[in-house]
Amino acid sequence: MKISTKGQYSLKAMVDLALNGADALQTISQIAERTQISETYLEQLLPRLRNAGLVESIRGAQGGYRLAKPLQDITAGEILRAGEGDLIPVDCAITSDHSCPNEETCVTKYVWKRITEGINEAADSITLADLKDLHKE
Repeated sequence: MKISTKGQYSLKAMVDLALNGADALQTISQIAERTQISETYLEQLLPRLRNAGLVESIRGAQGGYRLAKPLQDITAGEILRAGEGDLIPVDCAITSDHSCPNEETCVTKYVWKRITEGINEAADSITLADLKDLHKE
């Protein structure tokens, strides 16, 4: 499984917000300058993060974005799923809609399910607080 730029940049933007004052409003241009992510791309990503309840946005001249929850309550998994969608290597790892004609006899589904669980457990075990602590000034 390869994480797309949506997931990578969502995580990068959230770490930037954590490092630059979790409660302070940050404009898209400020985030873009620090992260080297284009403003246009951030304009696509930040609403996804807002819809997932990870950031808040305030409109107006003094507006911007800030984290919606404490750093220790936001996981890398939540951020990646907001940017990417489900973190799964293959669709059949989570589906049970019987779309696969071999579902009843497929043993490889077990492999995909275990990989999916491992990916999600790892991503959900890392918080923004952890990532902020790892950052070297």
